[in-house]
Amino acid sequence: MGDTGMSTTARGRRRPARERLLEAAARRFYADGVAATGIDTITAEAGVAKMSLYNNFSSKAELVRAYLDRRHAEWLGLYRARLESAAGPRDGVLAVFDAYADHAAFAYERGFRGCGLLNAAAEFPAGDEGRDVVRAHKEEVERLIAGHLAELLPGRPDEARATAEHLSFLLEGAMARAGLEGNDERLLHARALAAGLLDRL
Repeated sequence: MGDTGMSTTARGRRRPARERLLEAAARRFYADGVAATGIDTITAEAGVAKMSLYNNFSSKAELVRAYLDRRHAEWLGLYRARLESAAGPRDGVLAVFDAYADHAAFAYERGFRGCGLLNAAAEFPAGDEGRDVVRAHKEEVERLIAGHLAELLPGRPDEARATAEHLSFLLEGAMARAGLEGNDERLLHARALAAGLLDRL
């Protein structure tokens, strides 16, 4: 008859330890920061023994890397879902903005604090592998915008590239302000600005 009488906590503990650890790390890293979050905090929240963490991740650094990869994949999922209803390249560009707003609308424990990837990168020293992961994400976002613009502006590759850079700067600036203000208002305004710019191309 299944586990309908089982508590939510008990059902949660049936999931693989790796998944529970990643979910706990994602909550704590976003709410409290990477450096401020210790292994004991993550294992306690995940409901697993410390040894279980090291059976799944060789170090905290590897867990952080998995968190960054997961956050990137999460955003890509939001973008692809938005793209399914895009009517063309203009809507494709706006789907990028919408995916960022969707991420901002998540029910974060201590409210929206901006881009989780950039927040983490700000804690890493220059040359840290984690910064490279975040940079690759931001470059991919700009490439996605550029790809839609290349369709929208056939035969105008220089303008498409310059506009992609312009829009990625607009998006990142809006994300930074939205994080400081704790809501998605700046992202929605940035989307409207982007739509206006696209309509003038």
